[in-house]
Amino acid sequence: MTTATPRPTRIVQDGLEHVWIHNASHAFLKQRAGLRVFTHGRGARMWDIEGREYIDGMAGLFVVNAGHGRAEIGQAMAEQAAKIAYVTAAVYTTDTTITLADTIADLLPGDLNRLFFCSGGSEAVESAIRIARQVQVMRGFPRRHKIIARKGSYHGSTFGAGSLSGWSEAHLGTPMVGVIHAPNPNTYRPVFPGLSGEADDLACANVIEQEILFHDPENVAAVIAEPISVANGFQVPSVAYWRRLREICDEHGVLLIADEVINGWGRTGTWFAIEHYGIVPDMLTMAKGLSSGYAPIGAVAVRDRVFSVFENSDESLSHLITFGGQAVACAAALKNIEIFRREGLVQQAAENGTYFKAQLEELRLHPILGDVRGEGMLIGLELVRDRAKKESFHGGHPFHRRIEELFDQKRLYCRGSSVVRLGPAFVATRAELDQIVQIVDEVLTIIEDEFASDIVA
Repeated sequence: MTTATPRPTRIVQDGLEHVWIHNASHAFLKQRAGLRVFTHGRGARMWDIEGREYIDGMAGLFVVNAGHGRAEIGQAMAEQAAKIAYVTAAVYTTDTTITLADTIADLLPGDLNRLFFCSGGSEAVESAIRIARQVQVMRGFPRRHKIIARKGSYHGSTFGAGSLSGWSEAHLGTPMVGVIHAPNPNTYRPVFPGLSGEADDLACANVIEQEILFHDPENVAAVIAEPISVANGFQVPSVAYWRRLREICDEHGVLLIADEVINGWGRTGTWFAIEHYGIVPDMLTMAKGLSSGYAPIGAVAVRDRVFSVFENSDESLSHLITFGGQAVACAAALKNIEIFRREGLVQQAAENGTYFKAQLEELRLHPILGDVRGEGMLIGLELVRDRAKKESFHGGHPFHRRIEELFDQKRLYCRGSSVVRLGPAFVATRAELDQIVQIVDEVLTIIEDEFASDIVA
């Protein structure tokens, strides 16, 4: 007599056999006794197929800003699908797509009034590159094709976006031609000896100008940067930095692209992070929180003065995304924005973020905690083995794998390594934020005990 395999075990095994998990080695998944397969969520919490409850300390991947389990978004999507789901973005659009574009334009700063829709963040960055290069050609600068990005930033994983991110893996081959990398501001470890704070930030900005001059402004199309760099460890530059970038780009005819795929849609306590700096970029990329992850959608917002080259031209943009402005995804985004407005979620992110950061600051008693930084519900904790020297654990140190294991064991979903990345849903309660802090406290205590011989107190 054979015994039927329990359903959860079978689902997990099917996942290991057929689903290609994007960013984890298959060997690791098998060693960890299978996948973490989630079945449902509510607010800032999720439950896996075994019925175990997790607190989502990172809103998926800084995506589910409005929280899990928003049935009304699903209902809006179903109603739209019952009417019309798709028309080709090549020559048509839908009324829902237009309504979403109009709604977003009202929320964006300055004259960022034109929306080019796509399916996600990497596509948004790819689209911004294409737009920048074509606009420069149409303005009469046929050699302006180079893009300046910042070292250590992350802008996506497609070919162009990955090249901006500075991929170095040998198996990926040659990155996109024409990408230049400049220093990224770093408040914890200043880039230039003898400088700190705003002075160091301005020196980083001035390197971008030096790169433009070195390569000749006639060859540079755009500069791209996250207002607050997540991949670089939640670095928050000064207001002076972004204002200087705006000045440099204006002076040399270079387009300025703010990558807000993570930063945008309330994550930093304002609708868009660039609002903290009081400038308007020429383009702004968005995705993730635009629909709170309920549908794959992204966009590039473009200023009137940039789009103007197309206004009276017979030439169209040489670019097409099959699912750009797909009506069901747009319906999800519209309902998501309605929830944001109705519940005051952007203000809630600002207030809860201030509270959350203050609680995390209390953990500085741990010798391993080097720095706490971020804005709104986007906070990073930098962990070091020697706080006085700001020295990190080396790349192959078992600390990195162990801290991930501990967070998983304590059922806090986040990313933990040299920088613990935290960014819960905006609807997380103060009690849930306290619970996250408590778990982080417990994990740091265990780490400090297990690796005491490697830590300089």
